[in-house]
Amino acid sequence: MTNLSRLVLDVLKPHQPGIHELAMQISEINGVDGINITLIEVDVDTETITVTIEGDFKFESIKDKLEEWNCSIHSIDQVIAGKKLVEYKKLK
Repeated sequence: MTNLSRLVLDVLKPHQPGIHELAMQISEINGVDGINITLIEVDVDTETITVTIEGDFKFESIKDKLEEWNCSIHSIDQVIAGKKLVEYKKLK
């Protein structure tokens, strides 16, 4: 099975852990080269974040770590896999 090279997720998380703690935990997963977590919205009990991960990793390892930290994946917004990085190109 091919590993992923980029994954962009829309995630709902509790206020704790902070995004810096979550980023450090995910960055330690085997094959993760880099991570960007962006805070999108804050509600009374939760935060909506966008998680962008690059490297050579398995989706299940990311999903498991998020669930371990009581986070819920709302949607998978981008997936890149294979030997070549293919960027999205909007057609005119």
